[in-house]
Amino acid sequence: MKSQNVSRLVLASGVGAVLAATALLYLPELRGGDGPPRRPGPVERAVDAARAGAPAALPDLTALVRDREGWLREHPDDGASWAVLGAAYAERGVRLGDARDLPRAERALNRSLAELPAARGNVDAQLGLGALAAARGDWKAAKEWGERARKAAPRRWTVYPPLVEAYGGLGDRPAAWKAMERLEELHGGSVVRGLAAQTYRDRGWREDADATALDAAALAGTDAERAEAYARLGRFAWERGEPAEALERYGAALRSVPDHGPSLAGRARALAALGRTAEARREWRAAVARQPLPEYVLESGELAEALGADGEARAAYERLRGGRWASGSTEVVRGLLDADHGDPAGAAARLRAAWTGGHRSAAVADALGWALHRAAGPGGSEEGLRYARRAVDEGPRSASYTYHLGEIERVLGRTGPARRHLAEALRIHPSFSPLHAPRARAALAELGEPDPDAVPKDALEARSAGGRGAGVKSRTGAE
Repeated sequence: MKSQNVSRLVLASGVGAVLAATALLYLPELRGGDGPPRRPGPVERAVDAARAGAPAALPDLTALVRDREGWLREHPDDGASWAVLGAAYAERGVRLGDARDLPRAERALNRSLAELPAARGNVDAQLGLGALAAARGDWKAAKEWGERARKAAPRRWTVYPPLVEAYGGLGDRPAAWKAMERLEELHGGSVVRGLAAQTYRDRGWREDADATALDAAALAGTDAERAEAYARLGRFAWERGEPAEALERYGAALRSVPDHGPSLAGRARALAALGRTAEARREWRAAVARQPLPEYVLESGELAEALGADGEARAAYERLRGGRWASGSTEVVRGLLDADHGDPAGAAARLRAAWTGGHRSAAVADALGWALHRAAGPGGSEEGLRYARRAVDEGPRSASYTYHLGEIERVLGRTGPARRHLAEALRIHPSFSPLHAPRARAALAELGEPDPDAVPKDALEARSAGGRGAGVKSRTGAE
C-alpha cells in the first residue's frame, strides 16, 4: 500500500468542486423566478455548495448535470451554461474516477469559449479547462489555464485553489505558497482553511496542519463540507501513525455523508492497520465501488496480496493497468504498481519522462526513485537514491517515502543511514502498509545493531544526504 505517496492528491479531491464553483456562481434562472421561497432541490443545493466553494453531494451534482443538459438543448447559445456543464462533468469524473466524463467536459468547455470567448470575460470556461487538465494529470496545462484566469480576474478567490494544486504538481513550492497566501487574503471559510491545512501538511508542518484542519471542520456549513473536513483530519491522523484516531474521524465524516468515498477508503486503511482485516476488505470493496480511484484499487490489491488472496490482488492490479482513470495521481500509482508488481524498467521510463516534462512533486520523485531502484536489480541504484532523498527532503513526513529511502540505502550498503531511515519509517507509522511495513521490520532486523566504529562515517553520510530527520516542523521553523 502506497497511501502516503499519493495522499496529497487524494486530499485535494475537493478542489474539483472549487473549480466547478467558479462556473456556478451566476445561475439566477435555477432559482425559479420571484415566487415565494421554497426548500432547495438538488440543483439548488449543488449551486449553494459551489457558492461556498464546497463539494456538492454526488446526487446533487448529477442533478445539476441533467438540468444543464436539458437547458442547453433549448438554449444552445448559452456560453455560461456550457461552462457550468463542462466544469460539472470534470468534477464528476474526478469524484468517480471515470475518464468517460473528461471528453464530455472538454467538448462543453470548448463550446463555452466558442459562444462566449475568453476575451469577453469567460473566466469560468478557462478554470474548467484547468480542472480538466488537473484531472488528466497535466499540471503544466492546469497552470497555464489557471494563470490566464488569474490575469483576467485577479481578485476572484476561486482562481487560486487550482493554481495551488498545479504549482504543487509541478514541484514549484514557492509559487504554490504565494498563491495560497493570496487566497487566504481574499477568502476564508472551511474550504480555504482546508486547503491551507493541506499546504502546511505538504511542507511538513504537522501541528499547524492539524490545527488548521480542525478550524476547517468547525467552519463547515454543510454535510458535504463536514465530510471533507473530517476525512482530511482522518488522513492526518493516519499519517501520524494513529489508526484508531483516524477511524474515529472517518466515522464522523461518514455520519455526515454515509457513502463518502475518501472516508470509506480511510476506514479500510485504518481497519487493516488495527488488524481488523475482514472488515478492511469489506470497506475497500465499498470504497472502490463508490469512488474507484486508482490509488484505492492499488491499496485494496496490496491488502489482498498481504493476506494471501493472490487472485483478488491480481484482479485489482489488472483493473488498474487496464482502466482509464480521471485522476491526477494515475501516473504515480501506475508507476508504483509496476515497480512492485510488474515492469520496474517500464515504470522508471514513464516516470522519468514525467519528471523531464515538469512533473516534479515529491510523489513523483519518490515513485521514480523507487522504480529506478527496483529496475536496477541486486546492485541497487545511485540515481534512484538521489530521487528518494529529494522526496524525503521536500515532501511531507511520510513513512512510505522514508521506507523507500532506507531500503535503497540498505541495498547500496549504506547501513547506517539505512538503519536510521527504516527505523524512522516505523516510528512515523508502524503499520504504514500491509506489504511493506513487515518488510521494513525484517530489513531492520537483518541490519542488526549499529557498529560503534561506523557511526562517524554514517553521520557524515547522513549530513551529506541532507536528511530531514525525525523532527516535526512548524511554521516557525522549530522542530
